[in-house]
Amino acid sequence: MRAARAYFGLQALAGAAWWVAVFAWPWVRQETLGSLDPVAVATLDIPLFVAGSAIAAFGVRWAIVLSTAWTTVVAVALAIFATLTGEAGWGVLLMAASAGASVLAACLLLFGRVPTGWMIVGPFAFRAAESVTATHRPHHVFATFRQIVVFWGLFLVVIPLVIAFLERRWMLALTFPLPVTLIGALLLVSASALGIWSAVVMSTLGDGTPLPSAMPNRLVIAGPYRFIRNPMAFAGIVQGAAVGLLLSSLLVVVYAIAGSLLWNYAIRPLEEADLEERFGPDFRRYTAEVRCWVPSIPKSLSA
Repeated sequence: MRAARAYFGLQALAGAAWWVAVFAWPWVRQETLGSLDPVAVATLDIPLFVAGSAIAAFGVRWAIVLSTAWTTVVAVALAIFATLTGEAGWGVLLMAASAGASVLAACLLLFGRVPTGWMIVGPFAFRAAESVTATHRPHHVFATFRQIVVFWGLFLVVIPLVIAFLERRWMLALTFPLPVTLIGALLLVSASALGIWSAVVMSTLGDGTPLPSAMPNRLVIAGPYRFIRNPMAFAGIVQGAAVGLLLSSLLVVVYAIAGSLLWNYAIRPLEEADLEERFGPDFRRYTAEVRCWVPSIPKSLSA
């Protein structure tokens, strides 16, 4: 709670400093506001963003809601403006970061936690797959590969292409040297191979799929799962960063990093709690021996 209040205090100071810079240096105004009238924007932003954040730092609920809502609205509006005009790209980045951090801080102050439970409802709720016989095991394999096509197509093709387009439209794009692009291609191939290997092992030995709504009925500790607990998530994060290198998009790399943080702090605890409930001592022994993100050789193999 104290950290969340401190964030709003820092946001108020940063906002005040930014407005001083906007009126003091034309290049700051151009890069963050473009052709928008700074006086008109300041008339609303200083009381709602700067003053609102300052009051929110004292834990005042209405100020927390007002400041967070205004920051989010400004971030969306500035993104639309930048996309239409090609201006104010740095302003979009700053306000998007502020909006995301404000939402997290507001959740901590208003609810005492970040409510991640909404991420595992409906089709994403944890449910064991319908168990099948060995004869029908290809059913889970086919279902897993359908999931791969959908998820990889969305998270590794569609979303990165949209991000890369916006990055160029907002005049924020960089050009990566050829060796970096080649490294990206190598990482993408390697991570994709790991992801497919993990998916095959999960669907053939686990009597289920990687999808939360059809989770495996058996604890899988074979194949890549002997060396790392989340090989598919690890592969997905590396794939996302590799796509960013291939597209010369720093924002896509940031997107991959943000995805790793989301998975580690929001999804993984819920998933592991479900696995511990279903597999009990076996899962606890597994987590004690195999690390979550850093590959290692378990004692049972090195002995």
